[in-house]
Amino acid sequence: MACSYVLTPNPTKLNLSFAPSDLDAPSPSSSVSFTDTKHGRRSKLSSTNSSISDSTTTLVNFPNYPSPNPVIPEKDTSRWNPLQRAASAALDFAETALLKRERSKPLPKTIDPRHQISGNYAPVPEQPVKSSLSVDGKIPDCIDGVYLRNGANPLFEPVSGHHLFDGDGMVHAVKIINGEASYSCRFTETERLVQEKQIGSPIFPKAIGELHGHSGIARLMLFYARGLFGLLNHKNGTGVANAGLVYFHDRLLAMSEDDLPYQVRITDNGDLETVGRFDFDGQLNSAMIAHPKIDPETKELFALSYDVVKKPYLKYFRFSPDGEKSPDVEIPLASPTMMHDFAITENFVVIPDQQVVFQLSDMFLGKSPVKYDGEKISRFGILPRNAKDASEMVWVESPETFCFHLWNAWESPETDEVVVIGSCMTPADSIFNECDEQLDSVLSEIRLNLKTGKSTRITIIPGSDQMNLEAGMVNRNLLGRKTRYAYLAIAEPWPRVSGFAKVDLSTGEVKNHFYGGKKFGGEPFFLPRGLESDGEDDGYIMSFVHDEESWVSELQIVNAVTMELEATVKLPSRVPYGFHGTFVNSADMLNQA
Repeated sequence: MACSYVLTPNPTKLNLSFAPSDLDAPSPSSSVSFTDTKHGRRSKLSSTNSSISDSTTTLVNFPNYPSPNPVIPEKDTSRWNPLQRAASAALDFAETALLKRERSKPLPKTIDPRHQISGNYAPVPEQPVKSSLSVDGKIPDCIDGVYLRNGANPLFEPVSGHHLFDGDGMVHAVKIINGEASYSCRFTETERLVQEKQIGSPIFPKAIGELHGHSGIARLMLFYARGLFGLLNHKNGTGVANAGLVYFHDRLLAMSEDDLPYQVRITDNGDLETVGRFDFDGQLNSAMIAHPKIDPETKELFALSYDVVKKPYLKYFRFSPDGEKSPDVEIPLASPTMMHDFAITENFVVIPDQQVVFQLSDMFLGKSPVKYDGEKISRFGILPRNAKDASEMVWVESPETFCFHLWNAWESPETDEVVVIGSCMTPADSIFNECDEQLDSVLSEIRLNLKTGKSTRITIIPGSDQMNLEAGMVNRNLLGRKTRYAYLAIAEPWPRVSGFAKVDLSTGEVKNHFYGGKKFGGEPFFLPRGLESDGEDDGYIMSFVHDEESWVSELQIVNAVTMELEATVKLPSRVPYGFHGTFVNSADMLNQA
């Protein structure tokens, strides 16, 4: 069972070109051109065929990155010895042959750049701080700090398969002080990005877009061979840090589950600079997933780490408020499982073990290593937060349940249950593999009984009001406690986000805010009004919104009680649709490490 995650409803109308201001609407065209920076040529993708062809029509032009943006050099071989130069030439020759072979076959839409990074999914250049932005309405006085949102933004044009999730991490920041707003966006300078800029080509393999079948095995061999000859360093991480953001231990951390987090510092004027890969002073030696949880009362951070190659496939750990790491708790799993998110309650962590798994041996059969395992029964593990090992883990089966994100969880002592709120997605591997089945993402309440080991699942929204809800949050001051409201992106028409919903989790009542016209957005971020808040929903919802007609982006600020637009910040450049965000208040900015 599989389904395609197609980002462009009309693949013949692609929007990957950049005007100097990056604000002009691009014109339609029938093919796409990519620069093969490694081998000094341009390659084209025909819109009538997914394979790479020799068409001469050019549409896709990545940014030129004028100073102070990144300067991409030609390959510098001066530092290499004769053996390294010879090895580099041989490996480049092998990769050229591999690319030729790949380009002879159609690309699935799930890894076809024409679909995955077209329109407002296309990358943008970095932007230094631009201040005194135009504001319609009045920004609420309680909003004092920086709203930040992460996303995938490839520096190099793809030369082969590319999935949206493969792009380099870029953080977009809007600083709001005394009603005045500024904007900047910067790449997170990961080890991967830094080395590729130095080398001058996208030399690190893309985890989803390129690591398929025999060619994926060949790419891995080429990559590690380059490392063996000292042409690159793969020992300091290969991640893109493009998914999550969290402010913890006086640090803003950018994350993706394929690496350690990266510390990004917010400067006094609202700009961003990468401090570097952060291992919590040598305590963290494995990757950390992109959705760690911070308890609002204890201020501890809880996290998971999963491995797709060797056991233990899953580890759980936590950090004290001052950054002291607990010992790892190894969670026994029969096979490596994709684990993008989890949940916490006041006393437990709730860990999903679902049906999307990694089976690397399938690459030898010419298949994708990410697959839906129909023989596996989905389940949730409930583990005491302070557990020293997995002996106290209680597993509760929840058949055919796949939640890419979990919005909250809490304990129900009167029924011996843990209640989990998540959006259940079918088909389960819809983001990674291709078919024609319609995707549904249904907001659900899952009850896990710790005594009987049984589970129940109900849909929260009545059938007549049902819609695809993905990306969002609850009031983070109540994380792990019973919450009444969730604020979730309306992912319709899929996968575009036409607005967001405020859902009453107890009654199923829904109040919607639609952006209107051809405006689409992403994750709604709920910011509580402050210590003086009158209720759980007393706060504001912030979201980047892009107009696909005018090709202009903005930050919308909506009153969460009335669901009415309070202010709109006009942004100086396009903000691509992205992933997850956070807010860092002014006091925390001053205390950054």
